[in-house]
Amino acid sequence: MQTTSLSALRGIVATLATLALLLAMDTLRLFGDQQWLQSLIGIETQYFYALAALLAPWAFIVYPSKPWIDWPLVVLSVGVLCGFFVTAEQALDEAWEFAAPDLAVYGAMALWIIILEALRRAAGWPLCIIAGVFSVLPVITEYMPGPLSGLSSSWAETASYHFLSIESVFGLPFRAFAELVIGFVVFGVVLQHTGGGQFFLDLAFALLGKQRGGPAKVAIVSSGLMGSMSGSVVTNVLTTGQLTIPAMRKSGMAPHVAGGVEACASTGGVLLPPIMGSTAFVMATLLDIAYIDVAAAAALPAALYFASLYLQIDAYAGREGITGLALEDIPNLRKTLAEGWFYLGAFALLIFLLIFLQRESIAPYYATAALLILNQFSKTHRFNASAAVDLMYAVGKLLIELVVVLAGVGLIVGSLSLTGLSGTLVNDLLSLAGDDIGLLLFMGAATSFVLGIGMTVTAAYIFLAVVLAPALVSQNLNPLSVHLFILYWAMLSYITPPVALGAYAAASIAESNPLQTGLAAMRMGSIIYIIPFIFVLDVAFILQSDWYRSLQAFAEALLGTWLICSGLQGYLAGLGRMHSALTRWLIALGGLAIALPQLNWVLQNPPSNLTGFVAGAILVGTALISHRLRSRESSQSS
Repeated sequence: MQTTSLSALRGIVATLATLALLLAMDTLRLFGDQQWLQSLIGIETQYFYALAALLAPWAFIVYPSKPWIDWPLVVLSVGVLCGFFVTAEQALDEAWEFAAPDLAVYGAMALWIIILEALRRAAGWPLCIIAGVFSVLPVITEYMPGPLSGLSSSWAETASYHFLSIESVFGLPFRAFAELVIGFVVFGVVLQHTGGGQFFLDLAFALLGKQRGGPAKVAIVSSGLMGSMSGSVVTNVLTTGQLTIPAMRKSGMAPHVAGGVEACASTGGVLLPPIMGSTAFVMATLLDIAYIDVAAAAALPAALYFASLYLQIDAYAGREGITGLALEDIPNLRKTLAEGWFYLGAFALLIFLLIFLQRESIAPYYATAALLILNQFSKTHRFNASAAVDLMYAVGKLLIELVVVLAGVGLIVGSLSLTGLSGTLVNDLLSLAGDDIGLLLFMGAATSFVLGIGMTVTAAYIFLAVVLAPALVSQNLNPLSVHLFILYWAMLSYITPPVALGAYAAASIAESNPLQTGLAAMRMGSIIYIIPFIFVLDVAFILQSDWYRSLQAFAEALLGTWLICSGLQGYLAGLGRMHSALTRWLIALGGLAIALPQLNWVLQNPPSNLTGFVAGAILVGTALISHRLRSRESSQSS
């Protein structure tokens, strides 16, 4: 009986996900020049209400508590959202966001409570508490101290603004989701359910498995790629990590290091174009620029990060004598490509539509359709009715979670908009930092890191984009580099103890100490703490300059990164293992000087690139001389 009930609920969620998907596709006019539902959906907010009604209430079914609680919440929230759908045009004409009828106010208040409870179930207590506290700020702001004080709004005015305006729950974040993100969510889920994750893993093993530290290098490629599409660090660790971590341990890598590598790779996936866990599309919407500009800007920073992981693993494997996999354990490249070529075809189609045709809104739908059609010719992952239901249930669950999270973030953004606190906080931050850009950046980094704790990637980024980004942009920093800066620092909590959610998830698979795994992840991913300062201070690194200057900036950073990684791991190619701590630190500091010559705010007279190179060369040269002298003394004594 229970099995039947669960099957029925999965069927309901799958059906609702299908309807939501069809609604989104119809809105994009994928079925023809005219929308099928044009007679029903006359304005944009009606589309938002319809989409929310199909998804948000069902969080209580996907994340259940007690049926006598869950179903009334579902019915009530569906009813209110449908009511808002019917009256959307009237609400727009009569400005209900400022003066709504009593019935609409009561509905908005009910939704307010319901959304917070759904957020608690879907995303946990931290985000629920943050959203809950911020959502009531307009009511209590006149009682708040100093910079947080201001004119208060009534409960009725606040509730109306949250759910009847386009500045709060149904503001820019929700708009980006409704217009762009849904398709990419579907593409990522379909790729996983058709066996794409296993294919890319096998392909990475076939290409990199023979190299020293091969399984770890495989994890970089496979987990990074899948993480880019999933958008969830922890989820990606728990899926791809089930295959990569045991392979790393089998090759001789310490359990905590294997877990750290997987956590770093999955974290980097959210920073990897072209998809970036859908964050790129939210960023493009907030900045009001083309998606391709965001993807292009993120390319070199992501390339540097994944290159640093590769170099760290190579140095670690060289130091510990870890070889690649045996030939019999490596998949045949030709066979792998013959069985899974259509995954590459679908991905190539996606890239072509995104980059060359710049059709980001429809690209994932065409790529998904191609993948589903070609998959039916596969012998192993062909869909039947049951598999199709499982697929749409997975799509529905992820869409429900995203809608609820974005609604919670919308409450935060709406409160800051209604109270005007976003501008106040910006001014206070600027006042504390003064004219010191370096101090402002460090304060911004610390703020992003703290606020990224306990929040999803998208939620943390949107909140910081509203609160923090304007302060940094006001100091004549490039807006795109600033938004990437806060995204990077918001991600760092996934690999940095004491939080390190990604590392702790990996530790559960690696059967290692969570804190040790977090420290290993922090060490392996150390370059990610530096990269944001590189591109925020040198826009050439995000392709906002001449191509040769961008190439120069990347080459400098890559050389410095190689030296930093070698110093941290105690192994330098051509030199071998470095036993002296002094040698290792000199190598690492020399690399830092080369990678970061543009930290010109440290000195009153800004150093040139030559200054950084000279300083780095002196440090590295000193390290090499010291190493040689120690080696000579050791050989003489022996």
